[in-house]
Order: sequence, then structure tokens, then C-alpha cells
Amino acid sequence: MTDYLILFLIVFGVNLMPAFGPPTWTIIALYVFNSNQPVPATVAVGALAAASGRYILARVFRHLGGYLPENMRRNLKGAREAIEQRRRSTLLALGLFALSPIPSAQLFEAAGLAGVRLFQFTAAFFLGRTVAYSVYALTVKSIRETTIGESFQTALTSPYGLASQLVMLILLALAVQVDWGRLFSSRPHGPE
Repeated sequence: MTDYLILFLIVFGVNLMPAFGPPTWTIIALYVFNSNQPVPATVAVGALAAASGRYILARVFRHLGGYLPENMRRNLKGAREAIEQRRRSTLLALGLFALSPIPSAQLFEAAGLAGVRLFQFTAAFFLGRTVAYSVYALTVKSIRETTIGESFQTALTSPYGLASQLVMLILLALAVQVDWGRLFSSRPHGPE
């Protein structure tokens, strides 16, 4: 239990940092590599600590927003209204963002300054990070239990590994065929 408390406090503290903190996934990966704790519990503690730290960070920035000039507060109010009107797509985008290893501190700082409703925002972050941290933790655990050569051989000969690579290549080929600018454009396009 003490190991989980230490992990929680480290991850929580790192996620309170407004910038330049180490990525949480690296902390979880090192923890999994150097301990024998179950991966699901480690991931759950890490994701909960990360989400809690980011939530508090956003709350602090919400209070700092009151000290901004009036024109900046108006701009932030407009951003909040746009986000709240498109709540579903915003939460989906946040969930996808949370799956990536991209730093999230500034996103939560902006959400705090804009006065965005933080509970759903943080819940989407928690869910996305749970998936991402699981991938990192399971990868580290599998590497720890094998040699590097065995890992490469498995990746090159595993039916699941080969199938996933094939699926990703097909998705890439399909993605470059989509006119993304037209898809996300707000104005209708006529014949060209």
C-alpha cells in the first residue's frame, strides 16, 4: 500500500507542475519496470493521480484568470462558450489527446483560465490516460520479462503483431485519401 501512496504522490506532484515536468508515462513505466505490483492497479493509481493533479492545476489557473485584463477575460469567455456548445466533440478530442504522450499541463491551464467545466474535462482525460498508461505499462512489463531479441522476434512473427501493423498501414492509406480540410470546413463546398 505504501508503494501506491508513493506513486500517487509523485505523479500528483508532477501533474501540479505548470510546465517542464517529466511525462507521467515515464514514471509509470519506471515503476512497472522496477516493481512487482500488478499493472492494472499501478495504472489506475497513476491515472487517478495525474487527473487529480491536472484538476487542481486547472482550478489554480481559474483563480488566476481573475487577474487578467478585461479583453483577455472576454476572449476566454468566448472560448468557453465555443467549447461548451461543442461539448461532445471537445470531450472526444480531449480523450484522443489524452491517449497521446503530448504534455497536457497547458491544456488544463487554458481550461482553468477559460472557466471550462472541469469535471467532465478531467474525466475524459482520466479515461484517455488510463488507456495510454496501460499500453506503456504492459509494454514495459513484457520487455522486462523477455530479452530484447525475444521482443523483436515476437513482434516480427506474432500473428497479432503482423495483423496490427497491416491494419495501421491500411488506416494510413485511407487517411491520406480523406480531404480533411473539406471535412472539417464549416462552409459548404460547391463543385470545383
